[in-house]
Amino acid sequence: MSGGSVVIGDGLLTIEALTAIARGRRPVVLSAAARNRVTAARSVIERAIAENKPVYGLTTGLGAGVDTRLSPDDLAAFQRRVAFARAVGVGSEMPAEEVRAMMAARIAGMSVGQTGVSLAVVQAVADALNAGFHPIVPSIGSVGAADLAPLAHMALALLGEGEAELAGERLPGGEALVRAGLQPVPIGPKDGHALVVANAASAGRGALALADVRLALDTLDRAAALSMEAFGANISPLAEPVNAARPAPGQIEAARTIFALLAGGPLGQNKASRRVQDPLSFRCVAPVHGAARTAYFEAEAMVLLELNHSGDNPVIVEGQLQSNGNFDMTGFTLRFEALSQALSHVATISAQRALKLMSPAYSDQPRFLTPLGQSRTGFATLQKAISALEGEIRARAQPATLALLHAADGVEDHAANAPAAVTKLAESAERLLVLAACEMVVAAQSIDLRGDLQLGHGTARIRDFVRAHVDRLEEDRPSGPDVSRLAEAIREGQWRDIGE
Repeated sequence: MSGGSVVIGDGLLTIEALTAIARGRRPVVLSAAARNRVTAARSVIERAIAENKPVYGLTTGLGAGVDTRLSPDDLAAFQRRVAFARAVGVGSEMPAEEVRAMMAARIAGMSVGQTGVSLAVVQAVADALNAGFHPIVPSIGSVGAADLAPLAHMALALLGEGEAELAGERLPGGEALVRAGLQPVPIGPKDGHALVVANAASAGRGALALADVRLALDTLDRAAALSMEAFGANISPLAEPVNAARPAPGQIEAARTIFALLAGGPLGQNKASRRVQDPLSFRCVAPVHGAARTAYFEAEAMVLLELNHSGDNPVIVEGQLQSNGNFDMTGFTLRFEALSQALSHVATISAQRALKLMSPAYSDQPRFLTPLGQSRTGFATLQKAISALEGEIRARAQPATLALLHAADGVEDHAANAPAAVTKLAESAERLLVLAACEMVVAAQSIDLRGDLQLGHGTARIRDFVRAHVDRLEEDRPSGPDVSRLAEAIREGQWRDIGE
Protein backbone atom coordinates (compact mmCIF):
# COMPACT_ATOMS: atom_id res chain seq x y z
CA MET A 1 0.00 0.00 0.00
CA SER A 2 1.52 3.35 -1.07
CA GLY A 3 0.91 6.82 0.30
CA GLY A 4 -2.10 9.03 -0.44
CA SER A 5 -5.77 8.25 -0.08
CA VAL A 6 -7.13 4.81 0.74
CA VAL A 7 -9.73 3.78 -1.84
CA ILE A 8 -12.69 1.97 -0.28
CA GLY A 9 -14.84 -0.25 -2.43
CA ASP A 10 -12.25 -1.64 -4.85
CA GLY A 11 -10.73 -4.89 -3.64
CA LEU A 12 -9.91 -5.96 -0.10
CA LEU A 13 -9.73 -3.42 2.73
CA THR A 14 -6.77 -4.76 4.69
CA ILE A 15 -5.76 -4.35 8.31
CA GLU A 16 -2.76 -2.37 7.12
CA ALA A 17 -4.99 0.03 5.18
CA LEU A 18 -7.44 0.48 8.04
CA THR A 19 -4.57 1.10 10.46
CA ALA A 20 -3.20 3.76 8.10
CA ILE A 21 -6.61 5.46 8.12
CA ALA A 22 -7.00 5.23 11.89
CA ARG A 23 -3.47 5.96 13.09
CA GLY A 24 -1.84 7.58 10.09
CA ARG A 25 -4.83 9.86 9.40
CA ARG A 26 -4.90 8.80 5.76
CA PRO A 27 -7.96 10.13 3.86
CA VAL A 28 -10.50 7.80 2.25
CA VAL A 29 -12.11 7.88 -1.18
CA LEU A 30 -15.19 5.93 -2.30
CA SER A 31 -14.56 4.04 -5.51
CA ALA A 32 -16.85 4.45 -8.49
CA ALA A 33 -17.85 0.81 -8.14
CA ALA A 34 -18.83 1.37 -4.52
CA ARG A 35 -20.94 4.39 -5.46
CA ASN A 36 -22.74 2.37 -8.11
CA ARG A 37 -23.44 -0.48 -5.70
CA VAL A 38 -24.78 1.86 -3.02
CA THR A 39 -27.02 3.63 -5.53
CA ALA A 40 -28.38 0.35 -6.90
CA ALA A 41 -29.14 -0.93 -3.39
CA ARG A 42 -30.92 2.32 -2.54
CA SER A 43 -33.38 1.71 -5.37
CA VAL A 44 -34.47 -1.49 -3.59
CA ILE A 45 -35.33 0.59 -0.50
CA GLU A 46 -37.28 3.09 -2.54
CA ARG A 47 -39.25 0.30 -4.19
CA ALA A 48 -40.06 -1.30 -0.82
CA ILE A 49 -41.36 2.04 0.47
CA ALA A 50 -43.51 2.53 -2.61
CA GLU A 51 -44.97 -0.95 -2.19
CA ASN A 52 -45.54 -0.36 1.56
CA LYS A 53 -43.93 -3.70 2.41
CA PRO A 54 -43.25 -4.62 6.05
CA VAL A 55 -39.46 -4.33 6.25
CA TYR A 56 -37.54 -4.46 9.54
CA GLY A 57 -36.11 -1.07 10.45
CA LEU A 58 -37.62 0.60 7.40
CA THR A 59 -41.40 0.36 7.74
CA THR A 60 -41.37 -1.34 11.17
CA GLY A 61 -39.79 -0.59 14.50
CA LEU A 62 -36.59 -2.23 15.76
CA GLY A 63 -35.92 -4.95 18.31
CA ALA A 64 -39.03 -5.73 20.28
CA GLY A 65 -40.77 -3.03 18.22
CA VAL A 66 -40.67 -5.16 15.09
CA ASP A 67 -44.43 -5.71 15.53
CA THR A 68 -45.07 -1.96 15.13
CA ARG A 69 -45.72 -0.60 11.61
CA LEU A 70 -44.54 2.93 10.92
CA SER A 71 -46.76 5.44 9.18
CA PRO A 72 -45.43 6.72 5.82
CA ASP A 73 -44.94 10.25 7.16
CA ASP A 74 -42.86 8.92 10.09
CA LEU A 75 -40.25 6.95 8.14
CA ALA A 76 -37.56 9.66 8.03
CA ALA A 77 -38.24 10.97 11.56
CA PHE A 78 -37.98 7.43 12.92
CA GLN A 79 -34.48 7.13 11.44
CA ARG A 80 -33.35 10.16 13.45
CA ARG A 81 -34.82 8.62 16.58
CA VAL A 82 -32.81 5.42 16.00
CA ALA A 83 -29.57 7.13 16.98
CA PHE A 84 -31.07 9.04 19.92
CA ALA A 85 -32.63 5.91 21.42
CA ARG A 86 -29.49 3.79 21.09
CA ALA A 87 -26.87 6.24 22.31
CA VAL A 88 -26.65 4.44 25.65
CA GLY A 89 -22.85 4.18 25.84
CA VAL A 90 -21.14 4.69 29.18
CA GLY A 91 -17.65 4.50 30.59
CA SER A 92 -14.36 5.77 29.25
CA GLU A 93 -14.32 7.24 25.76
CA MET A 94 -12.82 5.53 22.75
CA PRO A 95 -9.57 7.14 21.59
CA ALA A 96 -9.72 9.03 18.31
CA GLU A 97 -7.85 6.26 16.47
CA GLU A 98 -10.49 3.72 17.48
CA VAL A 99 -13.29 6.07 16.43
CA ARG A 100 -11.59 6.53 13.07
CA ALA A 101 -11.24 2.77 12.70
CA MET A 102 -14.95 2.34 13.47
CA MET A 103 -15.94 5.02 10.95
CA ALA A 104 -13.74 3.49 8.25
CA ALA A 105 -15.14 0.04 8.95
CA ARG A 106 -18.71 1.32 8.64
CA ILE A 107 -17.93 3.10 5.37
CA ALA A 108 -16.48 -0.16 4.05
CA GLY A 109 -19.53 -2.14 5.15
CA MET A 110 -21.99 0.27 3.55
CA SER A 111 -19.88 0.35 0.36
CA VAL A 112 -20.55 -3.34 -0.22
CA GLY A 113 -23.95 -2.28 -1.52
CA GLN A 114 -26.24 -4.51 0.52
CA THR A 115 -27.39 -1.99 3.12
CA GLY A 116 -29.74 0.29 1.20
CA VAL A 117 -28.28 3.45 2.70
CA SER A 118 -28.30 6.72 0.76
CA LEU A 119 -25.06 7.49 -1.06
CA ALA A 120 -25.12 10.94 0.55
CA VAL A 121 -24.89 9.33 4.00
CA VAL A 122 -21.88 7.18 3.07
CA GLN A 123 -20.15 10.22 1.60
CA ALA A 124 -20.97 12.30 4.68
CA VAL A 125 -19.24 9.79 6.95
CA ALA A 126 -16.21 9.75 4.63
CA ASP A 127 -16.11 13.56 4.57
CA ALA A 128 -16.24 13.71 8.37
CA LEU A 129 -13.43 11.18 8.65
CA ASN A 130 -11.28 13.12 6.18
CA ALA A 131 -11.94 16.37 8.05
CA GLY A 132 -10.69 14.91 11.33
CA PHE A 133 -14.19 15.08 12.81
CA HIS A 134 -14.21 12.44 15.56
CA PRO A 135 -17.45 11.79 17.46
CA ILE A 136 -17.11 11.29 21.21
CA VAL A 137 -18.00 7.62 21.73
CA PRO A 138 -18.19 5.89 25.14
CA SER A 139 -16.56 2.47 25.11
CA ILE A 140 -19.19 0.40 26.95
CA GLY A 141 -22.68 -0.39 25.65
CA SER A 142 -22.37 -2.99 22.89
CA VAL A 143 -22.60 -6.75 23.37
CA GLY A 144 -21.61 -7.51 19.79
CA ALA A 145 -25.00 -8.21 18.21
CA ALA A 146 -24.43 -5.11 16.09
CA ASP A 147 -22.47 -2.36 17.85
CA LEU A 148 -25.58 -0.25 18.24
CA ALA A 149 -24.45 1.99 21.10
CA PRO A 150 -21.05 3.18 19.81
CA LEU A 151 -22.39 3.63 16.28
CA ALA A 152 -25.38 5.57 17.63
CA HIS A 153 -23.01 8.01 19.36
CA MET A 154 -21.14 8.34 16.07
CA ALA A 155 -24.41 9.04 14.27
CA LEU A 156 -25.50 11.60 16.85
CA ALA A 157 -22.43 13.75 16.25
CA LEU A 158 -22.84 13.45 12.49
CA LEU A 159 -26.41 14.72 12.94
CA GLY A 160 -25.08 17.76 14.78
CA GLU A 161 -25.98 16.41 18.21
CA GLY A 162 -23.78 14.83 20.86
CA GLU A 163 -20.12 15.84 20.93
CA ALA A 164 -17.07 15.53 18.72
CA GLU A 165 -13.34 16.14 18.84
CA LEU A 166 -11.83 18.37 16.17
CA ALA A 167 -8.17 19.39 16.05
CA GLY A 168 -7.74 18.33 19.66
CA GLU A 169 -10.74 20.33 20.93
CA ARG A 170 -13.92 18.81 22.35
CA LEU A 171 -17.00 20.56 20.98
CA PRO A 172 -20.78 20.15 20.70
CA GLY A 173 -21.53 18.12 17.59
CA GLY A 174 -23.19 20.98 15.72
CA GLU A 175 -20.35 23.42 16.39
CA ALA A 176 -17.75 20.83 15.38
CA LEU A 177 -19.55 20.31 12.06
CA VAL A 178 -19.55 24.04 11.36
CA ARG A 179 -15.86 24.41 12.15
CA ALA A 180 -15.04 21.42 9.96
CA GLY A 181 -17.03 22.90 7.08
CA LEU A 182 -19.49 20.01 7.14
CA GLN A 183 -23.26 19.73 7.01
CA PRO A 184 -25.30 17.41 9.27
CA VAL A 185 -25.66 13.99 7.67
CA PRO A 186 -28.87 13.88 5.58
CA ILE A 187 -31.14 11.23 7.08
CA GLY A 188 -33.89 9.61 5.04
CA PRO A 189 -35.73 6.29 5.33
CA LYS A 190 -33.41 3.43 6.38
CA ASP A 191 -30.38 5.73 6.83
CA GLY A 192 -30.36 5.97 10.62
CA HIS A 193 -30.70 2.22 10.94
CA ALA A 194 -27.95 1.69 8.34
CA LEU A 195 -25.51 3.78 10.37
CA VAL A 196 -25.90 1.73 13.53
CA VAL A 197 -26.74 -1.82 12.39
CA ALA A 198 -23.26 -3.27 12.04
CA ASN A 199 -20.29 -4.48 14.08
CA ALA A 200 -18.02 -1.71 12.86
CA ALA A 201 -16.71 -0.85 16.34
CA SER A 202 -15.61 -4.44 16.96
CA ALA A 203 -14.18 -4.86 13.46
CA GLY A 204 -12.34 -1.53 13.47
CA ARG A 205 -10.95 -1.86 16.96
CA GLY A 206 -10.21 -5.52 16.27
CA ALA A 207 -8.07 -4.57 13.28
CA LEU A 208 -6.02 -2.18 15.42
CA ALA A 209 -5.64 -4.83 18.11
CA LEU A 210 -4.37 -7.32 15.54
CA ALA A 211 -1.84 -4.81 14.22
CA ASP A 212 -0.51 -4.54 17.77
CA VAL A 213 -0.54 -8.32 18.24
CA ARG A 214 1.50 -8.81 15.08
CA LEU A 215 4.11 -6.32 16.26
CA ALA A 216 4.27 -8.03 19.65
CA LEU A 217 4.67 -11.48 18.09
CA ASP A 218 7.40 -10.23 15.73
CA THR A 219 9.17 -8.72 18.73
CA LEU A 220 8.87 -11.94 20.72
CA ASP A 221 10.48 -13.92 17.89
CA ARG A 222 13.45 -11.57 18.10
CA ALA A 223 13.52 -11.63 21.88
CA ALA A 224 13.52 -15.43 21.88
CA ALA A 225 16.41 -15.54 19.41
CA LEU A 226 18.42 -13.10 21.53
CA SER A 227 17.72 -15.16 24.66
CA MET A 228 18.87 -18.29 22.86
CA GLU A 229 22.18 -16.60 22.10
CA ALA A 230 22.51 -15.46 25.70
CA PHE A 231 21.64 -18.90 27.08
CA GLY A 232 23.73 -20.90 24.66
CA ALA A 233 20.59 -22.85 23.82
CA ASN A 234 20.48 -26.14 22.00
CA ILE A 235 18.93 -25.17 18.68
CA SER A 236 18.23 -28.67 17.39
CA PRO A 237 14.51 -28.07 18.12
CA LEU A 238 14.61 -25.42 15.36
CA ALA A 239 15.82 -27.85 12.71
CA GLU A 240 13.34 -28.26 9.87
CA PRO A 241 13.36 -32.08 9.83
CA VAL A 242 12.63 -32.07 13.57
CA ASN A 243 9.59 -29.82 13.14
CA ALA A 244 8.47 -31.67 10.02
CA ALA A 245 8.28 -34.84 12.12
CA ARG A 246 5.13 -33.34 13.66
CA PRO A 247 4.21 -30.35 11.50
CA ALA A 248 1.75 -28.57 13.76
CA PRO A 249 0.25 -25.43 12.20
CA GLY A 250 2.75 -22.57 12.22
CA GLN A 251 5.54 -24.56 13.87
CA ILE A 252 7.86 -24.92 10.88
CA GLU A 253 7.44 -21.25 9.95
CA ALA A 254 8.19 -20.12 13.51
CA ALA A 255 11.33 -22.28 13.62
CA ARG A 256 12.53 -20.85 10.30
CA THR A 257 12.01 -17.28 11.48
CA ILE A 258 14.02 -17.69 14.66
CA PHE A 259 16.69 -19.87 13.03
CA ALA A 260 17.22 -17.19 10.37
CA LEU A 261 18.02 -14.62 13.08
CA LEU A 262 20.73 -16.93 14.45
CA ALA A 263 22.34 -17.57 11.05
CA GLY A 264 25.98 -16.54 10.73
CA GLY A 265 26.96 -17.23 14.33
CA PRO A 266 28.23 -20.29 16.19
CA LEU A 267 24.84 -20.95 17.78
CA GLY A 268 23.22 -20.99 14.36
CA GLN A 269 25.67 -23.73 13.41
CA ASN A 270 24.81 -25.59 16.62
CA LYS A 271 28.39 -25.17 17.87
CA ALA A 272 27.71 -23.17 21.03
CA SER A 273 25.01 -25.15 22.85
CA ARG A 274 25.68 -25.75 26.54
CA ARG A 275 23.18 -28.54 27.17
CA VAL A 276 21.79 -31.60 25.49
CA GLN A 277 18.27 -30.47 26.40
CA ASP A 278 17.07 -27.08 27.58
CA PRO A 279 14.04 -25.98 29.64
CA LEU A 280 10.77 -25.99 27.73
CA SER A 281 10.68 -22.20 27.47
CA PHE A 282 13.64 -22.54 25.05
CA ARG A 283 12.94 -25.97 23.61
CA CYS A 284 9.29 -25.32 22.73
CA VAL A 285 9.60 -21.87 21.18
CA ALA A 286 8.67 -23.08 17.69
CA PRO A 287 5.44 -24.92 18.60
CA VAL A 288 4.28 -22.20 21.03
CA HIS A 289 5.09 -19.25 18.76
CA GLY A 290 3.72 -21.20 15.79
CA ALA A 291 0.44 -21.80 17.58
CA ALA A 292 0.17 -18.09 18.36
CA ARG A 293 0.78 -17.18 14.71
CA THR A 294 -1.88 -19.64 13.62
CA ALA A 295 -4.36 -18.13 16.08
CA TYR A 296 -3.44 -14.68 14.77
CA PHE A 297 -4.16 -15.59 11.15
CA GLU A 298 -7.50 -17.12 12.10
CA ALA A 299 -8.51 -13.93 13.91
CA GLU A 300 -7.24 -11.84 11.01
CA ALA A 301 -9.47 -13.78 8.61
CA MET A 302 -12.52 -12.92 10.71
CA VAL A 303 -11.65 -9.22 10.79
CA LEU A 304 -11.20 -9.16 7.02
CA LEU A 305 -14.56 -10.91 6.68
CA GLU A 306 -16.25 -8.18 8.71
CA LEU A 307 -14.47 -5.31 6.93
CA ASN A 308 -15.28 -6.52 3.42
CA HIS A 309 -18.80 -7.94 3.68
CA SER A 310 -22.20 -6.86 4.88
CA GLY A 311 -23.42 -7.75 8.34
CA ASP A 312 -26.60 -5.71 7.88
CA ASN A 313 -30.08 -6.87 8.85
CA PRO A 314 -32.05 -6.83 6.67
CA VAL A 315 -29.58 -7.45 3.86
CA ILE A 316 -30.20 -6.82 0.17
CA VAL A 317 -29.57 -9.96 -1.89
CA GLU A 318 -30.77 -10.53 -5.44
CA GLY A 319 -32.72 -7.29 -5.31
CA GLN A 320 -34.70 -8.30 -2.22
CA LEU A 321 -34.53 -7.30 1.47
CA GLN A 322 -33.99 -10.43 3.56
CA SER A 323 -34.05 -10.90 7.33
CA ASN A 324 -30.92 -12.63 8.65
CA GLY A 325 -28.53 -13.20 11.53
CA ASN A 326 -25.31 -12.24 9.75
CA PHE A 327 -24.52 -9.70 12.45
CA ASP A 328 -23.79 -12.54 14.89
CA MET A 329 -20.14 -12.41 16.02
CA THR A 330 -19.69 -15.83 17.59
CA GLY A 331 -17.06 -16.94 15.07
CA PHE A 332 -15.21 -13.64 15.36
CA THR A 333 -15.27 -13.74 19.14
CA LEU A 334 -14.07 -17.32 19.44
CA ARG A 335 -11.02 -16.52 17.31
CA PHE A 336 -10.21 -13.48 19.42
CA GLU A 337 -10.59 -15.48 22.61
CA ALA A 338 -8.30 -18.18 21.23
CA LEU A 339 -5.70 -15.57 20.28
CA SER A 340 -5.82 -14.06 23.77
CA GLN A 341 -5.12 -17.51 25.18
CA ALA A 342 -2.28 -18.02 22.71
CA LEU A 343 -0.72 -14.73 23.82
CA SER A 344 -0.81 -15.99 27.38
CA HIS A 345 1.28 -19.00 26.38
CA VAL A 346 3.92 -16.96 24.56
CA ALA A 347 3.99 -14.53 27.48
CA THR A 348 4.64 -17.33 29.95
CA ILE A 349 7.60 -18.77 28.08
CA SER A 350 9.03 -15.29 27.47
CA ALA A 351 8.91 -14.59 31.21
CA GLN A 352 10.43 -17.99 31.97
CA ARG A 353 13.34 -17.41 29.57
CA ALA A 354 14.12 -14.09 31.21
CA LEU A 355 14.05 -15.66 34.67
CA LYS A 356 16.28 -18.53 33.54
CA LEU A 357 18.88 -16.08 32.24
CA MET A 358 19.04 -14.49 35.70
CA SER A 359 19.50 -17.82 37.50
CA PRO A 360 23.08 -19.13 38.00
CA ALA A 361 21.71 -22.67 38.17
CA TYR A 362 20.57 -22.42 34.55
CA SER A 363 22.72 -19.71 32.95
CA ASP A 364 26.10 -20.16 34.70
CA GLN A 365 26.16 -16.39 35.13
CA PRO A 366 25.98 -14.05 38.14
CA ARG A 367 22.66 -14.09 39.94
CA PHE A 368 20.33 -11.40 38.54
CA LEU A 369 23.04 -10.54 35.98
CA THR A 370 24.82 -7.95 38.09
CA PRO A 371 28.51 -7.57 37.22
CA LEU A 372 29.37 -5.96 40.58
CA GLY A 373 28.61 -8.81 42.97
CA GLN A 374 25.71 -9.73 45.18
CA SER A 375 25.79 -6.49 47.13
CA ARG A 376 23.93 -5.16 44.07
CA THR A 377 20.36 -6.01 43.13
CA GLY A 378 20.83 -6.24 39.37
CA PHE A 379 17.64 -7.33 37.64
CA ALA A 380 16.16 -9.02 40.72
CA THR A 381 13.32 -6.54 41.04
CA LEU A 382 12.70 -6.48 37.29
CA GLN A 383 11.42 -10.01 37.85
CA LYS A 384 8.45 -8.47 39.63
CA ALA A 385 7.51 -6.39 36.59
CA ILE A 386 7.94 -9.45 34.38
CA SER A 387 5.71 -11.48 36.68
CA ALA A 388 3.10 -8.72 36.81
CA LEU A 389 2.97 -8.42 33.01
CA GLU A 390 2.67 -12.16 32.54
CA GLY A 391 -0.09 -12.31 35.15
CA GLU A 392 -2.08 -9.52 33.53
CA ILE A 393 -1.86 -11.19 30.13
CA ARG A 394 -2.92 -14.51 31.65
CA ALA A 395 -5.87 -12.85 33.39
CA ARG A 396 -7.05 -11.45 30.05
CA ALA A 397 -6.96 -14.92 28.53
CA GLN A 398 -10.01 -15.89 30.58
CA PRO A 399 -13.21 -16.00 28.47
CA ALA A 400 -15.60 -13.09 28.73
CA THR A 401 -18.23 -14.14 26.22
CA LEU A 402 -20.14 -17.10 27.62
CA ALA A 403 -23.07 -15.50 29.47
CA LEU A 404 -25.06 -12.37 28.76
CA LEU A 405 -28.46 -11.12 29.84
CA HIS A 406 -31.32 -11.20 27.34
CA ALA A 407 -32.44 -7.89 25.86
CA ALA A 408 -35.30 -6.41 23.82
CA ASP A 409 -38.03 -8.24 25.71
CA GLY A 410 -36.32 -11.56 25.05
CA VAL A 411 -36.05 -11.12 21.26
CA GLU A 412 -32.29 -10.57 21.50
CA ASP A 413 -31.51 -13.69 23.49
CA HIS A 414 -27.96 -14.31 22.29
CA ALA A 415 -24.83 -12.22 21.83
CA ALA A 416 -21.14 -13.12 21.67
CA ASN A 417 -19.78 -9.96 23.35
CA ALA A 418 -17.17 -9.29 20.70
CA PRO A 419 -16.26 -5.86 22.15
CA ALA A 420 -15.05 -7.47 25.38
CA ALA A 421 -12.94 -9.98 23.44
CA VAL A 422 -11.37 -7.16 21.40
CA THR A 423 -10.63 -5.08 24.48
CA LYS A 424 -8.94 -7.97 26.26
CA LEU A 425 -6.78 -8.75 23.25
CA ALA A 426 -5.72 -5.14 22.76
CA GLU A 427 -4.70 -4.87 26.41
CA SER A 428 -2.76 -8.14 26.21
CA ALA A 429 -0.92 -7.03 23.07
CA GLU A 430 0.18 -3.81 24.75
CA ARG A 431 1.53 -5.72 27.74
CA LEU A 432 3.13 -8.41 25.60
CA LEU A 433 5.25 -5.87 23.76
CA VAL A 434 6.55 -4.51 27.07
CA LEU A 435 7.25 -8.04 28.29
CA ALA A 436 9.24 -8.73 25.13
CA ALA A 437 11.22 -5.56 25.79
CA CYS A 438 11.98 -6.86 29.29
CA GLU A 439 13.27 -10.11 27.86
CA MET A 440 15.50 -8.30 25.37
CA VAL A 441 17.00 -6.05 28.04
CA VAL A 442 17.81 -9.12 30.14
CA ALA A 443 19.18 -11.09 27.18
CA ALA A 444 21.40 -8.22 26.04
CA GLN A 445 22.86 -7.96 29.56
CA SER A 446 23.49 -11.70 29.63
CA ILE A 447 25.26 -11.55 26.27
CA ASP A 448 27.46 -8.67 27.43
CA LEU A 449 28.45 -10.57 30.55
CA ARG A 450 29.63 -13.49 28.43
CA GLY A 451 32.32 -11.27 26.94
CA ASP A 452 33.32 -11.54 23.31
CA LEU A 453 30.36 -13.65 22.22
CA GLN A 454 29.89 -13.98 18.48
CA LEU A 455 26.27 -13.61 17.44
CA GLY A 456 24.22 -14.39 14.37
CA HIS A 457 23.67 -11.66 11.82
CA GLY A 458 20.10 -10.99 12.96
CA THR A 459 20.72 -11.30 16.69
CA ALA A 460 23.73 -8.98 16.47
CA ARG A 461 21.51 -6.28 14.99
CA ILE A 462 18.87 -6.90 17.66
CA ARG A 463 21.47 -6.59 20.43
CA ASP A 464 22.80 -3.38 18.86
CA PHE A 465 19.26 -1.99 18.69
CA VAL A 466 18.72 -2.74 22.37
CA ARG A 467 22.03 -1.07 23.24
CA ALA A 468 21.11 2.00 21.19
CA HIS A 469 18.27 2.58 23.66
CA VAL A 470 19.37 0.87 26.88
CA ASP A 471 22.90 0.95 28.33
CA ARG A 472 24.47 -2.11 29.88
CA LEU A 473 23.64 -2.39 33.58
CA GLU A 474 26.61 -1.76 35.86
CA GLU A 475 25.61 -0.02 39.08
CA ASP A 476 21.97 -0.46 40.13
CA ARG A 477 19.59 1.95 38.42
CA PRO A 478 15.87 2.13 37.63
CA SER A 479 15.13 -0.47 34.94
CA GLY A 480 11.52 0.55 34.31
CA PRO A 481 12.40 3.61 32.19
CA ASP A 482 14.86 1.48 30.19
CA VAL A 483 12.19 -1.06 29.32
CA SER A 484 9.60 1.62 28.51
CA ARG A 485 12.04 3.47 26.24
CA LEU A 486 12.86 0.30 24.32
CA ALA A 487 9.20 -0.69 23.99
CA GLU A 488 8.29 2.76 22.67
CA ALA A 489 11.09 2.64 20.08
CA ILE A 490 9.75 -0.70 18.85
CA ARG A 491 6.19 0.62 18.83
CA GLU A 492 7.32 3.56 16.70
CA GLY A 493 8.71 1.15 14.10
CA GLN A 494 12.37 2.05 14.51
CA TRP A 495 13.51 -1.53 13.88
CA ARG A 496 11.08 -2.61 11.20
CA ASP A 497 13.83 -3.99 8.92
CA ILE A 498 15.65 -6.12 11.50
CA GLY A 499 15.45 -9.78 10.60
CA GLU A 500 13.69 -9.20 7.27
